[in-house]
Amino acid sequence: MLYLIGLGLGDEKDITLRGLEAVKKCEKVYMEAYTSLLSFGLSTDGLSTLEKLYGKPITVADREMVEEKVDSVLSEATSFDVAFLVVGDPFGATTHTDLVVRAKELGVEVKVIHNASVMNAVGICGLQLYRYGETISIPFFTDTWKPDSFYEKIQRNRELGLHTLCLLDIKVKEPTWESLCRGKKLYEPPRFMTINTAIEQLLEIEQNCGDRGESAYNEDTNCVGLARLGSEDQKIVAGTMRQLLAVDFGAPLHCLVIAGTTHPIEEEMLNMYKLKGV
Repeated sequence: MLYLIGLGLGDEKDITLRGLEAVKKCEKVYMEAYTSLLSFGLSTDGLSTLEKLYGKPITVADREMVEEKVDSVLSEATSFDVAFLVVGDPFGATTHTDLVVRAKELGVEVKVIHNASVMNAVGICGLQLYRYGETISIPFFTDTWKPDSFYEKIQRNRELGLHTLCLLDIKVKEPTWESLCRGKKLYEPPRFMTINTAIEQLLEIEQNCGDRGESAYNEDTNCVGLARLGSEDQKIVAGTMRQLLAVDFGAPLHCLVIAGTTHPIEEEMLNMYKLKGV
């Protein structure tokens, strides 16, 4: 049996009772560590805290393992119970949908245990969940690669008056281009996109794409920045893109919401998070 278990968003205490019971009866435990991270990241202390709670060792599953070597995990699940831990909810990333499909093809039984994810916890900012359009991901730009496919999605959402949740890039154990060319992998230090970087990139794309038609947003567009969502020290700030650029949101992980047309009740909630004295 393969158990896909959501861990929630904060720390080791956010796992559900059903999830904890499943982990404790599994012979092997993997923790996916590239689509999202708990508040303590991949620190040794953080992982040991999880291992102490679960009473068994955890194998960290990075991108390379999940995308290239997951068949070995599925093979194990044909012989004994295996737990695959996912920060947030198991279906918050398409990678995990693919994992379930592959498991079914191999005849591996799968049980999913859900948990909170950014997709519903973002409701704390006051923008109502059923008024969101398509979610987008914003990757880190490079000197030669600045994708803008998300621009039209934001534009469509805004035309319909809908809010846009922007998921920001994280880089964990990413091989450098130079090492790939040489055939021997060396990895970049972990990087986590900040709200400030996301807004800078959004405004850069707006300058390049705005001439295609009506502008999707600008420096005066209202947004909400959310950092460490679900943790005790989460930070939520509402304001214009220009205002949020000057805010220090602190440690990762960050996400951003570009507001669409707001209802009076939404505006009341947003006022709770607006920058004071602006």
